[in-house]
Amino acid sequence: MSTLINVVQLIGRLGADAEVKSTNNGTKVSNVRFATNEYSKNAQGEWLEITYWHNLVFWGKLTEKLEKHAKKGTRLLVQGSLTYQEYVDVN
Repeated sequence: MSTLINVVQLIGRLGADAEVKSTNNGTKVSNVRFATNEYSKNAQGEWLEITYWHNLVFWGKLTEKLEKHAKKGTRLLVQGSLTYQEYVDVN
C-alpha cells in the first residue's frame, strides 16, 4: 500500500496584516489571507492573471515571526498541510 503525504507549498503575498489572537493558555494564533496567482493565455493569445485566495492559520513561534517581519503585500513561501472546514449557515 502506498503512503500519501499531505504537504503543500505556496508562494504568494499576504493580503492583509496578520490578525493575531491568543488562546486561553497563552499560545498565539494568527489568521491571514494569502494570495497566489496563475497565468495563462486565452484563445486570443492574451495573458490572463487568476488570483486564488487562501485562508492560512499560523501557531506559536510562527505567529510571532509573522507579526514581526510580515505585513500586507509581503511575499512568502509557505509550507504546510491542507485541512478543510465546513459550517452550516444560520439560515
